[in-house]
Amino acid sequence: MSGKVLVTPAELSELSKSEPIVIIDTRDPATYAASHIPGAVNIHDIFTYLATSTPEGVEAMREKFASIFGAAGLSGTETAVVYEQSMNTGFGQSCRGYVLLSYLGYPKMKILHGGYAAWTAAGLPTTTDVPAPAPKTFPLDAAAMGILVDLQAMKAAVADPNIVKLDTRDVDEWIADSSSPYGKDFCPRKGRIPGARWIEWYRMMKPSAAGPMFKSRDEILAECATVGVTPETPVVLYCFKGARASNTLVALKEAGIENVTLYSGSWNEWSRDPSLPIESGPPYKTAAAAGVAA
Repeated sequence: MSGKVLVTPAELSELSKSEPIVIIDTRDPATYAASHIPGAVNIHDIFTYLATSTPEGVEAMREKFASIFGAAGLSGTETAVVYEQSMNTGFGQSCRGYVLLSYLGYPKMKILHGGYAAWTAAGLPTTTDVPAPAPKTFPLDAAAMGILVDLQAMKAAVADPNIVKLDTRDVDEWIADSSSPYGKDFCPRKGRIPGARWIEWYRMMKPSAAGPMFKSRDEILAECATVGVTPETPVVLYCFKGARASNTLVALKEAGIENVTLYSGSWNEWSRDPSLPIESGPPYKTAAAAGVAA
């Protein structure tokens, strides 16, 4: 994940004139059909796909997305540019697309910073025309798979106090009030992976005239410092299925935190195995529990 990842609408507009690109719209099909960036293909599966980190689950995910990205016209020559509606309305889905492409070993990838909202705020053209890209053979690279970790690696991380397990979910999930964004009882258990620390994914962004944008490097490092993460800290991220954690992964990488991976199964996988330990209930001591007089 080297080089500049985030591109502005103006930079994307210029990029499209100078080199072959494939623009990927991760929004739902109805929203895409209503209006999108000219030439963009719609791949909503980037957001909806629920992965498991078993060998079978990993292979299924690799085959599925290699096929989808190849059908979209990615051969390794083109630059893939992924976008969502805005950086905080798609639960990190453009960043999940970027992480999936990285995991598959694609060599040239960007994220439209600010998403479709920033594109339209810049007054750039939109369309309802649907392109018909020529299918290509997607270049898989197994050596790139290290950006995602599986269940066994996550178990090892839980046992290693030197690795920060960073939960990026919304507050109701962190405090074990809800099991997922799909509903409070979507998963059989509510809680946290043992030893996890918490930075809600929204904290990586701040408002701008064109919509939410990632904070600066120093601001992101300041947020990370609140949970003991420095540029040298090894970090494993998780959320419910990997989208919000992907948003945080991109933010941390942009801030210079290099040793960052993502547990692809996330809470959706961990919570469904009753043999795996969890922390449940409020992640703090109440005044009564702590013996503090009112």
